[in-house]
Amino acid sequence: MIGAEVTFVHQQLASPLRLSTGSIEQLTEARAQVTVRLGGYEAVGRSSMYLSDLWAWPDVRLTHEHRDASLRQLCQDIAEHLPVLCGRQPAHPLQLGLHLHGSLCDRGAVADKRPILARAMCASPFDAALHDAAGQVLGASAFDFYAFDTPIPAADLHFTDGACPAIRQILCSQPLSSLPAWRIVSATGDLQTQVISPIHSHGYYCFKLKLMGANPRTDAKRTSEVFRAALDTSTSPIYLTVDTNEANPDAESVLEYLQQLRRLDANAFDALQYLEQPTHRNILKHRFDWSKATQLKPILLDEGLTSLDLLDEACAQGWSGMALKTCKGHSVALVVAAWANRRGCLLSLQDLTNPGYALIHAALFAAHVPTLNGAELNSPQFTHTANSPWLPRLDQLFEPAEGEHRLPLQIPPGLGSTL
Repeated sequence: MIGAEVTFVHQQLASPLRLSTGSIEQLTEARAQVTVRLGGYEAVGRSSMYLSDLWAWPDVRLTHEHRDASLRQLCQDIAEHLPVLCGRQPAHPLQLGLHLHGSLCDRGAVADKRPILARAMCASPFDAALHDAAGQVLGASAFDFYAFDTPIPAADLHFTDGACPAIRQILCSQPLSSLPAWRIVSATGDLQTQVISPIHSHGYYCFKLKLMGANPRTDAKRTSEVFRAALDTSTSPIYLTVDTNEANPDAESVLEYLQQLRRLDANAFDALQYLEQPTHRNILKHRFDWSKATQLKPILLDEGLTSLDLLDEACAQGWSGMALKTCKGHSVALVVAAWANRRGCLLSLQDLTNPGYALIHAALFAAHVPTLNGAELNSPQFTHTANSPWLPRLDQLFEPAEGEHRLPLQIPPGLGSTL
């Protein structure tokens, strides 16, 4: 590895993304560039990620401007010191990516007041860009790095036979060529705009509901309304997921929501595929027994998974599986997916409104690693102008048609940054 650079682009959302913690109207996109040299060959890898402070650092005592400036500074620090943060020595890209994550995110590793999730988010475009560059140098997909049983010290301790065999086991022999497109629907608002029109224009049949988590009956009623509007409009079966962004107070409120929905609308209940992180992200402080709720529907851990050391704890509490996010790091996501597969846990791939390079990366990840939902790719909905440099060249991937994102037939080496 030679070095890294980062630039920042201001992106405005086409419409506010309303979460239970607040509303996102604008974001800073961090675009990372990593240069790798191997055996006389040199390549530049690229990736990006939104610095979503409301998601990764939801501290109401601090302004958006303060948090955004702090996250940009962290990205600049990572770019300046990337070889050191990755361990200085040549190694497998997965080892380098995990070392980067550990340098920034291991508890007690650094005296940093920013949350671990925020640090992981800032590191993620560098991890992806590193894999992208390594793939270009080797002339191979970043998902082909696991054909041989190379030692990965930072990951091997989580597997009896090593990380490479476990990762190799989860990768599709024939990557998917298309992925279902998911449309975000808020807890309130016009269904004509949020559900019916997108079905007519893009054929959506999968909908993710951003519910408030405060009133199980209200949330159940909204779920039924969205389902009925979609069912009456679409000619395809309807699929739902639910995310309250940690607003539910406990597991009992989640169970009550599921019971209310089943009584109110059995068909909407059947359409619900899983729930994503309904309670507080600190699963060590906020422990719940999920056994009753998960008998009804899968419940996946997202923001609460900030370290590989929390995987056993998540299983002990009864979470059904993991909601992966590439914004926590490509390397971590691969190891978590392999670990979950070995434990019989479920997987989904969720979004951080990934634009451009980040959308391509997430799509390729879901094409190679089987998940419940394919991949959630919602930048076409919220920040479509950020994708302009890739259009119309990649419009089949970036602009859903017939409810699907379609991947290009030919994928270049790395993580697709040269598409």
